[in-house]
Amino acid sequence: MTTYEHLLIDRVGTDGRVARLTLNRPEKMNALSQELLFEFNDALHELEADDSARTIIVRGAGRTFSAGYDLAPARGGADAVVRRYRAVDDQRRRLLMGIRTGMQQITDIHMYFWNMAKVTVAQVHGYAFAGGAELAMMADLVVAAEDAQIGHPGLRGLGTSRTGVIWPLVIGMRKAKELYYTGDAISGAEAERIGMINYAWPKDDLEANTIGLADRLAIMPADHLAVLKLNMNRFYENMGIYSSVRSSTDLDAAGQFTSFSYGWQDKMREGAENGTGLKGALDWREGPYRKETPGLKR
Repeated sequence: MTTYEHLLIDRVGTDGRVARLTLNRPEKMNALSQELLFEFNDALHELEADDSARTIIVRGAGRTFSAGYDLAPARGGADAVVRRYRAVDDQRRRLLMGIRTGMQQITDIHMYFWNMAKVTVAQVHGYAFAGGAELAMMADLVVAAEDAQIGHPGLRGLGTSRTGVIWPLVIGMRKAKELYYTGDAISGAEAERIGMINYAWPKDDLEANTIGLADRLAIMPADHLAVLKLNMNRFYENMGIYSSVRSSTDLDAAGQFTSFSYGWQDKMREGAENGTGLKGALDWREGPYRKETPGLKR
C-alpha cells in the first residue's frame, strides 16, 4: 500500500481480510482538508483493486471521527479546490456556478465512496459533524459510540449539506427535516433509535464490535460482496440518490448567497482581521443554539 500523509491503513479481522482506513489529523480533529480528501479518494481506489480486502472500515484517529471540513483560511481547507473558480476578471467576485463546479469535485469523492465495489463500515466516535457526517453517511453501514455526536451545524449559515447526508433516504421525513432546519446534533444512541445508523455501542466496545461486524461481512469474498452491494445501491439510485446529491451540491453553492451566509462570511473575515479567528465566527453562529429554547422539551 501507498504511504499517505493524512491517512493510516492497516489490516484487521480473520487473515487480514478487513482493511481499516484511519483519518489521521488528530491535532485538527480530523478536519477534512483538500489534501486529506484527495488522499482518501486515492486510498479507496487502491483498496478497491485489492481483492484481499473484502470490507473496509473508516474511522478517525484521536478523540473524534471528524469535526467536518477544514475551514482554516490559511490553507483553504476542503474548499481550496472551490476557490479556484470564485474569481472573475481579477475582481474578487463570487460566482455561483464557479462555486458549484468546485463543490461538485468534492461531491465526486463522496459518490465514489458510496458506489465503490467494496462494502464499507464507518466507525464513529466523538464528533461526526458537517463534512464528517456527510462522509460517514456515505458508507454502507454506520456504527457509533453511544455518546458520539452526529449532526450538521454547517446548515447554520454555511449553505446546505453537500450530499444531503442522505438522511431523507434512511430516516423518517419529520426527523430529517428537524435535523436540517436546526443543525442540531444527536447522540449515537439516538441515531440508532431512529435508524440513521446500524448500531450504537459503549465507547469501550466500539472498536472490537466494529471489527467483528466487518469480519462477519467479509466471510464472503470481495467479488460476491460487490455484486450484492451493486444490487442494493441500484434500488436507492433508482429512488434518486444521484440526482438528489447533485441537487444538494447545487443548493449548497446557492446557499453561500443567503443573508445568514453573508453574516457568517463577515464574521470569518472579521476574525481574520482582528485575530479572533474561527472562534469568534462560531460563537456568533452557535451562541443562540447553545441556549435552552423556552417551552421546548425533547
